[in-house]
Formats: sequence, C-alpha cells, structure tokens
Amino acid sequence: MNELATLQRILPIFQQRPEITTGPGDDCAVINFGNTCLLAAVDQMAAGIHYYPDTKPERIAAKLLKRNLSDIAAMGGTPAYALLSLASKRADDDWFNAFYYGLEQEARRWNVSICGGDLCALPADGLEDVMSLTILGWCQPGNACLRSNAKAGDLLYATGCFGDSLKSGHHLDFAPRLAEGAFLAQGFTSAMIDVSDGLLLDASRIAEASKLALIIDMPTIPLRNDTDTASAMCDGEDYELLFAISPDAAQQLERLWDFETKLTCIGHFESGYGVTSTDGHNLLKEFKTGYEHRNT
Repeated sequence: MNELATLQRILPIFQQRPEITTGPGDDCAVINFGNTCLLAAVDQMAAGIHYYPDTKPERIAAKLLKRNLSDIAAMGGTPAYALLSLASKRADDDWFNAFYYGLEQEARRWNVSICGGDLCALPADGLEDVMSLTILGWCQPGNACLRSNAKAGDLLYATGCFGDSLKSGHHLDFAPRLAEGAFLAQGFTSAMIDVSDGLLLDASRIAEASKLALIIDMPTIPLRNDTDTASAMCDGEDYELLFAISPDAAQQLERLWDFETKLTCIGHFESGYGVTSTDGHNLLKEFKTGYEHRNT
C-alpha cells in the first residue's frame, strides 16, 4: 500500500454533509454546529510498527492517546472525548489491566473522557496488537487552524526540536502541544500541522494545501540531542507543531511567548510550488520525505 497515493485516489469519493466545513485531508475534521465546532480525528497503532512489542502497556496506551491529542493541538482546539478500539491476541489479564489503567491516567492528565470503544481477539498467527483511538474536541468557529491557510510572505515556525525520536524515547514520552496550539490559534496563526510523519513531509503538506512554495533555512532547524539534519527532516514522530505566521505577528508572538517549549523560525512561504532550501536545493528530491505506509 502506498498511503499517500491511496488517499489521494479515494478521499474525493466521500460525500460530506453541509455542516462539515473541513473533511478528510487535515489533522481533524471540523463540524460546525453554529456556536461551536466539533473536531474529530482517528489514529491507530500496531505492534512492531509504532512501538516495540516489549514496550510497557501503560506507555503504549499513553502514546496512542497523545498521538490523537497532537492532532487536536494542530487545529488549535481543546480535547474532550475519546473512543478506543483494541484488537489483541494476548491472554494476559495483567497486560490489559495495565493498558487501560495507563490510558485512563493519561486521559485524566488532559481532561479527556474515554466514553466508549470495542475489544476483540486477533488470530494467533496475526499481529500481537492493533489499536485505534478516535478523539473528539472543540474549537470556536473560524479558529480552526487548517493546512491550507498559509499566505505568501508568512514565516514558518516550529515548536520544540526534531530528530532522534526513536532512540531517545521521545516517540513515547512526548507531550502534545495543546496549550501552545490553543495560544497560537488566538490570533497568531490559522495554518498549522503537527509533525508525525517527518518535518519535511509535514511542512510540504502545508505548502501544497496552501498552493505555495516553502523555503526552509536548514541551519536553523533545532536538533534533538545533536542528531543529524536527515534525521530531523525525515524520521518523524516528533509531535511538534509547524505553523505559518506573518512577520509582524511573529514579532509580537516572540515577545508574548511564555512557554518553556522552544520556538524557532525555520523558513518562509512564497508564491510558487515545491520545497527548497535557502541555497536552492530541492529538498523533496534531496531527502527521503518521511514515513509512508508501504508494503515491502
């Protein structure tokens, strides 16, 4: 399966009701109820793909929820409810108890209610675990930060650092940038994405959705643990935020930014298309563009 090509082919077939202002293709769907908007997203994990099979169940559950919370953060929203679907071939009650306890502990941390779901058994010769979580949250009408809202002349900013997510354990231990995303959505940006599949790939998604060219200043990219640039650009699972902001608003933002989270300008948008470095290199050709689900 080529994930990107498959989605480009099938997403246009889905009919959307009139209250759905943003359908498939962004971090969350946005459903307008008049005085408020519902945000909805779903993400899944599988053993051996998104975590090592010997990872503690509490950490697996926390990561599953936080991956979804990061999508809410990218929209500038507030999470509220979640539904879990878990399929497993395990027979160890202690594992399930630890998993659900870990999920509830993480949910309480972010004031999220686990309000439903499903549990079933997998065949003995299949994957050990496959799990999916649906997250629901809220934002004010007009405040959802969409990938398509960047404008020529905007700067590209990033929270946090990039690269070395797997070896450092960051892919399990990250904190979704919910407070930061909500702050940014209050007048600083209307174009944002979280970095799950890789800095380069996710940044290119903002540029493509906004029909703009993106120029990245490579030396400015903040590196985690002094990793190399290729890791920072392509490894993914950073769960940081990328957002577009006007130069004037950026100056104000830097004055008012009161979070411990690092904030860095790493590029800018121009008329045109493609993603290049400041010295003119085509970055989408120079680097592997990020994680894609492909059969091998």
